[in-house]
Amino acid sequence: MVALTPIRETVEKLAVAPERRDYFLCHAWDDRAESAKELHDLLEARGASVWFSEKDVPLGTPLLREIDKGLSKSRIGIVLVTPALLRRLPKESIADKELSTLLAGNRLIPIVHGTTYEALRDVSPMLASRSGLDTGENTMEEVAAKLAELVAQDTQLAN
Repeated sequence: MVALTPIRETVEKLAVAPERRDYFLCHAWDDRAESAKELHDLLEARGASVWFSEKDVPLGTPLLREIDKGLSKSRIGIVLVTPALLRRLPKESIADKELSTLLAGNRLIPIVHGTTYEALRDVSPMLASRSGLDTGENTMEEVAAKLAELVAQDTQLAN
């Protein structure tokens, strides 16, 4: 958890508001029904609030504007790095725009799933340089538990 200390310090500075989410989940479109949903569900089961496009973008609304609102109301960004995301990032997809925004602040945690940090480094050296978690070393459940613990500690410190 020492690796997440700089993120914790940034997040502690953000005011806790009722509409604020703990996490913004950035993922490839192809992962929305499987690994991204799994991570979302595991985090919410542990009490963390997660902005997730599959549930937070109402039908008929402009997707990019809803994502912008989600980014502004989230304390921490999670980027689920999968082979699908690695294929999409060079094509300047929506995930690429989300990632650019999240990289601008010190509140981004990459979660490597089904790929490696080496593969990520080939596509996005800046994202690969961030401290994160790897489902090759921890189960998705363990990753979610660590992330939920991070925001639970921050919420206690803010109160």
